[in-house]
Amino acid sequence: MLTRALCAAEGGRGGVVLVDGQSGMGKTRLLAEAAEAAADRGFTVARGGVEEPGRLEPLAPLTAALGESTQTLLASVENVRGDAADLRLWLVQELQARLERRAAHGPLLVTLDDLHWADPTTLLALRTLIPELASYPLVWILSRTTGSGDAGVDRLYEVLEREGATRMRLAALDDQAVAEVVADVLGATPDAEVLELAAGAGGNPFILVELLGGLLDESAVEIDDGRARLVSRRLPHRVQETARRRLGRLSAHCRRVLQVAAVLGRSFDVNDLADMLGALPSRLLPAVEEAEATGVVVPDGDLLAFRHDLLWRAMTESMPESARQALHRQAAGMLLDRGGSSIRAAAHLLWSARPGDPEAVAGLDRAVREVLPSSPQTAADLAVRALELTGPSDAGRFDRTVTAVYALSNAGRLADAIGLARAALDRATRPRQAAQLRYELAYTLLLAGRAAEAVTEAERVLEQRGLPDELRGVAEQVLFRGMFANHDRRGHERAEAVVAAGERHGPTALVGAHMLLSSDTWAEGRCAEAIGHVREATRIAADGPIKARHAHPRLHLISLLTDTRQIEEAENALRIADEEITALGHTTYDPCPAIFRGRLRLAQSRLDDAAAEAQAGLGRAEEVGAHAFDLLGFAVLALVAVLRGDIDAAVRSVERYESSHRRGRGATYGMRWGDWAVTRVVDARAGAARAMEEFHSRFLGTLEHRRLLMTEPNAAAWLTRTALAAGERPVGEALTAMAETLAHDNPGFPTYAASAAHARGILDEDPEALARAAATYLEPWSRASAAEDLGVLRARTPGAHEAAIRHLDEALTGYRRVGAARDAARVRARLREFGVRRRNHQGERPASGWAALTDTERAIAALVAEGLTNPQVATRMFISPHTVKFHLGQAFRKLGIGSRVELARLFAENAPESEPPAPE
Repeated sequence: MLTRALCAAEGGRGGVVLVDGQSGMGKTRLLAEAAEAAADRGFTVARGGVEEPGRLEPLAPLTAALGESTQTLLASVENVRGDAADLRLWLVQELQARLERRAAHGPLLVTLDDLHWADPTTLLALRTLIPELASYPLVWILSRTTGSGDAGVDRLYEVLEREGATRMRLAALDDQAVAEVVADVLGATPDAEVLELAAGAGGNPFILVELLGGLLDESAVEIDDGRARLVSRRLPHRVQETARRRLGRLSAHCRRVLQVAAVLGRSFDVNDLADMLGALPSRLLPAVEEAEATGVVVPDGDLLAFRHDLLWRAMTESMPESARQALHRQAAGMLLDRGGSSIRAAAHLLWSARPGDPEAVAGLDRAVREVLPSSPQTAADLAVRALELTGPSDAGRFDRTVTAVYALSNAGRLADAIGLARAALDRATRPRQAAQLRYELAYTLLLAGRAAEAVTEAERVLEQRGLPDELRGVAEQVLFRGMFANHDRRGHERAEAVVAAGERHGPTALVGAHMLLSSDTWAEGRCAEAIGHVREATRIAADGPIKARHAHPRLHLISLLTDTRQIEEAENALRIADEEITALGHTTYDPCPAIFRGRLRLAQSRLDDAAAEAQAGLGRAEEVGAHAFDLLGFAVLALVAVLRGDIDAAVRSVERYESSHRRGRGATYGMRWGDWAVTRVVDARAGAARAMEEFHSRFLGTLEHRRLLMTEPNAAAWLTRTALAAGERPVGEALTAMAETLAHDNPGFPTYAASAAHARGILDEDPEALARAAATYLEPWSRASAAEDLGVLRARTPGAHEAAIRHLDEALTGYRRVGAARDAARVRARLREFGVRRRNHQGERPASGWAALTDTERAIAALVAEGLTNPQVATRMFISPHTVKFHLGQAFRKLGIGSRVELARLFAENAPESEPPAPE
């Protein structure tokens, strides 16, 4: 299996192999054999692994594979990270760039062993890097010990297998294989007693070989005439006893040295061991030589390592628990005294620290500060442990509580953060500290989508007198953002007062106030004023402190620009937002640009790109545990599926939307627009009457109706048409009148004028209004929809059949161009009523081969053939890397290939001499 993967990489195709097996099944040996075979074939080989004591160090296996350290990688992004408090995005990007450079020079093999010990940032990086680098000649082999109980590795394996990775389970050897191993090791055919004893190894290769080695060492087996038989059955069958038997043959001095070494980890530095023992390294030489001679330890680069995990565990378990804890505490002190990174020391402190140990708690505090930017999950575990070790009267308890809440929030463990903050508030006695902690609670509730609770807690903070300006500012921002998310208009006057006296409130509060005023004026139908407020919030945030920028008002600006179809400005704002989120290292918002870009692409009628971006954003949300904008992503996928005519896929997206909403995954952002998508899906499944029932149940009253018509310009015409079909003309009349009022009150936004004309044309059967809508709409699908309605109206007009056919043909062309297969099928059916048959143009472009590629796919192929990476192609074509990846995948599928190498070859054979075509 591994050879096939290596052969495929030689042909340009990457691959992923996932190795599972119990300890002792040969996983590490298998990876070593694969690395040797790859090196013989000329591959660049990168080998990394994790040990239990190193599980706290972020990205340790990947940096080890690249021959670096996490500290070196951190230093490489130090000059470009700006104000980023969370460096995970930077680090993953840097790793991707380094792996791309290596893979660009030829086949690359990356092996990562013992991933059950990997830190969360490593798992996040792998979930990102593996699919992003799939088109390179890069083979990944990942191994873990089965049953290790790490949910993160379980999820990683499940996702990668679902996406095409090969799963290799190293099961126990069967009886025939055991007999062959016995004969091989003993050099003779085993008799029944020998095989019976060998069966006690349970088919585990390591235990079996250890058992056979013990038989030979103890002269417990004799060879006579080519057959092996037992002389003694004294040797044990069990794993631990087999390992202990080997260790028991060591001298007392060697055994004591190795016990201390085992505390340092499966691999260890002789200098560390000497420091622990208070001896010169030269004094340890006899013990080290003995351990090597007996096969207990082996060289591992500059280190020594226990030959197998089972030997290491047997040695650690040979010590009393109290002695092991004392040695861990000594190791932690040694590492902390040296200075430098405190992460290795923290691993020992987790094993050894006890309540009331101020030095241990201080060491954990240092480790939390060090690891928080690169692995908030690890920082959260350390911070919680430090808090557990802190006494109730300890002066540092409050600061540790705030740090733990912050770390838990950054790690996406919002429920834990909320629970910890509430419990600490119950014990808080100092008003100023209680206010700070309550703010942290309010902010975490906001991240968790519990906007109403966030508002309540922020109000309680602001009731307190004498707050520091910074704390008052951030509490006001959370208050306004909570009201914004909940469409709560109670804060309108307060927001106006803050804006009027901005110099007294500061930029953080001003950003929140402008965002709330934007929401309120939008709800009242005043587009220009709403956009003006959010533009001002964006301007203030750009020059303001971190807390002001963390509100990300530019995302709301993008949403309003998408609503009003100001596409070019929305594109520019998206590019800047993407850069801002990375610069701030705000991983919680990392999925947002892709999801918002998906909605923008849908507004442009670019269905493939919309789906690609939404899927990428939702996938990223799952990776980083940030689900605040999931509803928006599911709604994009549902509407794309409806337009394509894939109703089953639309229903699945709606089910995910409803499930996400019920589980409270993220805020309600996008819920109203998502409810519009649900209504469209209901119509596609059950017809107009059922769709209107759904509409009435989800959109209650004038305010919500107006908000929908502003957020989705296509809704006015669609709802009017659907209301008429369902026999609800008064509803259509009310919605049309509302659309006309919006158009009148917002003259600078032609999309609302088109929307109102379209609805009026349907309601009054007014061909001039429909023609005006078709000419005014900014996006292709909407123009096609208006043309279809005009064609339907002309079809009912005597003597206007030629005009009806012309308009329906315009609609058909428009629908085909954007890929709206369901609408195109409906128009073809209408044309057939006139005796006009238009064949399905899906057949005009072949399904496979070079001729099947779209212009965008060919343009991307041309740049990939030049050797550009996906981010470089995205920059050159002014599109996102997600879009590049989607179209590249489509090109691979149509061409029946799986690599950039194959694409470059086909491009050379098929592309014309001229410049590559412009993207569609």
